[in-house]
Amino acid sequence: MIDSHAHLDDEKFEYDRETLIENLKENGIDFVYNIGANLQSSINSVELARKYENIHAVIGVHPHDADTYNDEVEEKLIELSKDKNVRAIGEIGLDFYYDNSPRDIQREVFKRQIELAHKLQLPIVVHSRDAAGETFEIIKEAKEKYNELVFLIHCYSQSVELMHEYMKLGCYIALGGVVTFKNSKVIKEVAKEVSIDRLLLETDAPYLAPVPMRGKRNEPMFIKHSAQEIANLRGISVEELIKITDENTKRFYND
Repeated sequence: MIDSHAHLDDEKFEYDRETLIENLKENGIDFVYNIGANLQSSINSVELARKYENIHAVIGVHPHDADTYNDEVEEKLIELSKDKNVRAIGEIGLDFYYDNSPRDIQREVFKRQIELAHKLQLPIVVHSRDAAGETFEIIKEAKEKYNELVFLIHCYSQSVELMHEYMKLGCYIALGGVVTFKNSKVIKEVAKEVSIDRLLLETDAPYLAPVPMRGKRNEPMFIKHSAQEIANLRGISVEELIKITDENTKRFYND
């Protein structure tokens, strides 16, 4: 299995990170894509990827930290992107739930990093919370301008209807632990209806651990619970689901 989105540089992994990463393979995980949230975590992601061959790096500035983004940060991201382990720009986007950065700055920085991804010819990992309409419009506008851009909506939490609109734009959708939650009826419908060639699995570790691990620190090996739930919802074997989603992940990240 491949975990398309985790934060193994997070402080919650400080005491056992090395052991966890070294044991990924025997726990059924081939690769983990470690996702940046600001400049420092992007640097950390690249360092992890240099150290461990089963870690790939994604670099970018999360909407929470959008107000830290400037020309100097962008130049450093460009430098980091030259590393052979960097696979995408992310996670970038809009978060109107926490509003940790002003919304106008979030919009500006999201668009700037889309431009950066175009310049660097890298795919884009998107974070969107309580900003469904605006996120979609910005992506749609970007696709009209640069049709070759490829977007992944991470931890998708919006409607089935909007998911179909994203499919029309050629975007990918990633689902994780939330799909196992009892009250996640809409996400279960998304899991059933999303084009299977556009579906990725993720954990968002250390966050959003799936049932039956809910409340614990999430880890890449817990992805099996989400995989089983989605396979059940779609009426296919978990082996088939994993094979397809692994192929999708490699295609999205150009691996």
